[in-house]
Amino acid sequence: MAEVGKGVNAGKLASNVQKRLTRAQEKVMQKLGKADETKDTAFEEQVANFNKQMNEGTKLQKDLKAYLLAVKTMHECSKRLHDCLAEMYDPEWFGKEEVDSIAEDTDLLWQDFHEKLLDNAVISMDAYLAQFPDIKARIAKRERKLVDFDSARHHFASVQKGKKKDEAKIAKAEEDLGRAQKVFEEINYDLQEELPTLWNSRVGLYVNTFRSVSGLEETFHRDMGKLNQNLSDIMTKLEEQRVANDDAANHNQETSDAPKSPSKNEAPTVTNGSSDTELPPSVLFKVKTMHDYSATDSDELDLKAGDIVLVLPFANPDEADDGWLMGVKESHWLQNKNLLAKGVFPENFTQKL
Repeated sequence: MAEVGKGVNAGKLASNVQKRLTRAQEKVMQKLGKADETKDTAFEEQVANFNKQMNEGTKLQKDLKAYLLAVKTMHECSKRLHDCLAEMYDPEWFGKEEVDSIAEDTDLLWQDFHEKLLDNAVISMDAYLAQFPDIKARIAKRERKLVDFDSARHHFASVQKGKKKDEAKIAKAEEDLGRAQKVFEEINYDLQEELPTLWNSRVGLYVNTFRSVSGLEETFHRDMGKLNQNLSDIMTKLEEQRVANDDAANHNQETSDAPKSPSKNEAPTVTNGSSDTELPPSVLFKVKTMHDYSATDSDELDLKAGDIVLVLPFANPDEADDGWLMGVKESHWLQNKNLLAKGVFPENFTQKL
């Protein structure tokens, strides 16, 4: 026979085995209807609430951790995106230092957001759920002690009803019943006090958790929005700088390609009729036609390369199509002093003057 390990009492082991056998027999008797079972509907309701609360809390904890992981992933993706921009951004481009500073501030914002979510939501949720395993174990222990109490109660009743009255046996059964009842009632009393309090505590937890998360999100997105606006402004200015440089280069090229002024003995070159004559206030700006365009509809202008067109606003903005302008040839205006011969034309066939 194997030796009982150090610190383990063989008698205690035997007693525990006997308790399990007695409980098993009691449960069988109750299921067969041969023994009544102590019922506490109010407590069973509290246990149902406890299980519901534990399941809901576990799901919330899981979703919070998934959210935290998503924030961490977004942080990593954001950092890689800004690193990519920093690598591509030429040092002489507009706002290089500001772009690098925005990347650093963005990284810090993500890091701060992640840490505060962890401290204000996830950790408190972990602490809230940490109390459930102990209470769950005590509920299970109460169930066992209730079976012991019922078993002792039935045994005492059986001994009392025996044909031969054995006072010593009756006294022992009564003593066992009192002990079982005391153990059960102590556990039952504590749980009856704790479970309603725990059930009500979920409201405060949900309020604090979602108020923290929503407040942190509001602050994070507001600060991140400012950084994004700054970056957008820098990109806009960089584009404007590029366009200005391109326009300057095109102007220099056009100047070098322009024909020389005619000598006194030469007749001046006939122009396309462009004039600095005062224009109608409705004219937005002028464009020069760079390529021939043959009208394909009655509301379109037929243009030749070199034509100057006065651009007008659409009478109904909803009628404006992307990439199309409304206008009148300047030659028509100079000759007739009216804007009646207007029509639409493709913007990409022209260059703004």
